[in-house]
Amino acid sequence: MLVANHGTTALIGKPPEFYLGKTDLEFLPDKTQARQIMETDQRIMRSGKPVQIEESVDMPDGSATIWLSAKAPLLDDSGEIIGLIGSSIDVTARKKAETALLELNRDLEARVTEVVAEREAAHAALRQSQKMEAIGQLTGGIAHDFNNLLAGITGSLDLIKMRLNQGRTADVERYVSVAYGAAQRAAALTHRLLAFSRRQTLLPEHTDVHTLIAEMEELIRRTVGPTIDLQVDLTAMSSTCLVDPAQVENSLLNLCINARDALGEGGRISISTFNQVLEQGPELDAELLPGAYLTICVADDGAGMSPETLSKAFEPFFTTKPVGAGTGLGLSMVYGFVKQSGGQMKIDSEEGVGTRVYLQLPVEAAQAEALKQTAPKTDVDLNLSGETVLVVDDEPSVRMFVSEALGSLGYRVIEAADGLAGLQLLQSDTPIDLLITDIGLPGGIDGRRMAESARKCRPRLPVLFMTGYAEPSVAGNQPLEAATAVLIKPFALEALTLHVNGLLRNT
Repeated sequence: MLVANHGTTALIGKPPEFYLGKTDLEFLPDKTQARQIMETDQRIMRSGKPVQIEESVDMPDGSATIWLSAKAPLLDDSGEIIGLIGSSIDVTARKKAETALLELNRDLEARVTEVVAEREAAHAALRQSQKMEAIGQLTGGIAHDFNNLLAGITGSLDLIKMRLNQGRTADVERYVSVAYGAAQRAAALTHRLLAFSRRQTLLPEHTDVHTLIAEMEELIRRTVGPTIDLQVDLTAMSSTCLVDPAQVENSLLNLCINARDALGEGGRISISTFNQVLEQGPELDAELLPGAYLTICVADDGAGMSPETLSKAFEPFFTTKPVGAGTGLGLSMVYGFVKQSGGQMKIDSEEGVGTRVYLQLPVEAAQAEALKQTAPKTDVDLNLSGETVLVVDDEPSVRMFVSEALGSLGYRVIEAADGLAGLQLLQSDTPIDLLITDIGLPGGIDGRRMAESARKCRPRLPVLFMTGYAEPSVAGNQPLEAATAVLIKPFALEALTLHVNGLLRNT
């Protein structure tokens, strides 16, 4: 080192005579460090380019320091490199602070990760608790309602058996009616549960919702009673949706009955429609597509709901009505239907002000005419011409009922217990005029796949699907194909007969 300023003396902590005229190897106590510094200096001189580097230096007092040095080759007048010029500052304190901050950040990140994990665990435990509470409420409600219905069915059957053993038949028809009525109520309960879980079988068609509401208005007025002021305001420009019209009717009736019950002795219920363009964001459920929607609003100026009640409004079997006055499936059924139809349901409610329920359904791109669907004709006579019907169902009691019923009406019936056996018959030369099949069949081939395969060799074959639980539904959210119908289990003999005759007469 040939020249140095006072800062060098302060940095090194020794007088100038200690280091001037000496190499780093001569005045630095750590010879390994000195050699590394000198090798770096020589490399800079050879490259001819300035650099900025950090250097570790042990001072004569034994302290370890870090220098931030800026070094560059020193040139003479002719441009030849004759040495090295540089400046250094002690950044030891700064580096220690940076290291401490880095460690603090690592500790903080670890703590944040730990806290987030604890919070997620708490949320998961809460969700599980809420799920178990909902399941408990659901199963308790199902058990209560079904046990009541089964008691009526089994009790009636026991009475029928006793009367037949006694040779007395006068009361048998009454007992049959009681059992049949209880069975129908049990079927209605399962349909509501399927609607809540979005697994019911829908028969969507292009429906003008305005026309449907107008046709229902008188029924709704009679249902809510003369003390309720019903107002209908249908202002939507586009009101055609691809929905199951029967489920729209059920949903509107349910909402109006709920509104009537909230009003008590009198008040106002309004049914209104309008169009909205919903964009991705808070106003649209995450799984839905943005676009044009028809909004149906059913509003009342009744008691309204508390935030706690509102948070449970869609839960199955939750009801604020007195015991026996409601099943608690109304709103949950409507919610399931709307979600299954590609829409969403919202509720605004305030205690003492009233409640507004919004059903938002996707609008058809054009005001299309209703597609013609294969539907049973209620005015046809029984067909006794002896057509051959293939019945496929894995439940023996269902096969027996359908086969016995159709056989007694003059049809020739062939039975199969699974999709594979049914498909083998359909791919054979056996004459078959109609396929009646359950959708959920064992053996790897369900009813839909069997029907699709059968129509490759029998393209005009009419198909009647039977289902008590459809996931996915027969046609998704599209109209049924021609010569296709769906019969929801449990079904009556009359419904079976009308569907069979309707399909055979339309092919």
